Amino acid sequence: MYAVVETGGKQIRVREGDVVEVEKCAGEAGEEITFDRVLCVAGDGVLLPGNPTVPGAVVVARVMAQTRGHKVIVFRYKAKVNYRRKTGHRQDLTRVRIVEIRDGRGPRDGGEVAEAEAAQSEQA
Repeated sequence: MYAVVETGGKQIRVREGDVVEVEKCAGEAGEEITFDRVLCVAGDGVLLPGNPTVPGAVVVARVMAQTRGHKVIVFRYKAKVNYRRKTGHRQDLTRVRIVEIRDGRGPRDGGEVAEAEAAQSEQA
């Protein structure tokens, strides 16, 4: 099973057990955080696309570390006027391990999506 999660203005495809780096999120190492902006969930032959998100779907992750990305050099230059400025930037990141993907169809999530799918299959 995998999910597409939106966080920090980026979309990331994750599976249970994956270790990913995302834009900085609040939380210390060992704490669990949840991503509720789940755009798509797929697995077991079922694809649940969101509109824009999948209702009831949540991705649970455990914070492993608060880190910083590699340095990006920013060099500004204007020809013929002797203007040069060199600066750098390191983005704050959070390394997380994906613990669980809840697709919103199970009994612990309310089952609203499962009821909607059942109603659609009865109409077809």
